[in-house]
Amino acid sequence: MFEILSEMFSYTFLVRAVVVGLLVALCSALLGVSLVLKRYSMIGDGLSHVGFGTLAVATAMNVAPLTVSIPVVVLAAFFLLRISENSKIKGDAAIALISTSALAIGVIVISMTTGMNTDVCNYMFGSILAMNNDDVKLSISLAIVVLIMFVFFYDKIFAVTFDENFAKATGVKTGIYNMLIAFLTAITIVLGMRMMGALLITSLIIFPPLTSMRLCKKFKSVTIISAVVSVVCFFIGVVGSYIYATPTGASVVAINIIAFLIFWVISGIKGRIRK
Repeated sequence: MFEILSEMFSYTFLVRAVVVGLLVALCSALLGVSLVLKRYSMIGDGLSHVGFGTLAVATAMNVAPLTVSIPVVVLAAFFLLRISENSKIKGDAAIALISTSALAIGVIVISMTTGMNTDVCNYMFGSILAMNNDDVKLSISLAIVVLIMFVFFYDKIFAVTFDENFAKATGVKTGIYNMLIAFLTAITIVLGMRMMGALLITSLIIFPPLTSMRLCKKFKSVTIISAVVSVVCFFIGVVGSYIYATPTGASVVAINIIAFLIFWVISGIKGRIRK
């Protein structure tokens, strides 16, 4: 195994991918706990489709994809949260409205410019080769910002996650912190899309929290275990992808599925023992 890892990390593009991927996996897991508990986890799916549309437009305009995608997806996250809270279009319907519209626009733009080629598959399912040096530097910087902001506002995020009405009654500006969660999620989605793809990035948000919730009940313990599970699953998935020449994003999801099933079985065994 040591020889395989040594060979694997002799490739610069794999080192870049692993570093960025681990940071994105960590950010996704931390934010995913709040999103899952607020029953808003599919926001990642909606925003990833918006990201696909903006990546398509950026490619057609021949500009840097991340510099275009990040502000557009952040605005989409704010818009999604706003129309979900203040109109008759709620939750899943708002996500479906925005995601399908963005996906359709992306497909039309691509079909009229570069055509349905390999780049489209990379956007939809991810590619470990998709990130250049500039993308890596920007991704690492933004991922660190996301982590710092999550830690700094942890107490407020906890408050709006568990009891938003009580938090509002105690003077917490819940609207601002909901926007903060949406903002951090949007950045994380865009950073992870290049590697995981528009169709698979949601798995990094949903699987680790659900897995940790099989065994943990407290918010803090769920958050910590979720982060650990996400990072470990991503690393194993990348190594497995290298060894067996399988798609990176799909390999990471497969490992997350296995981890979820293991935690589920352990939870069932613990429940029977207690009875």
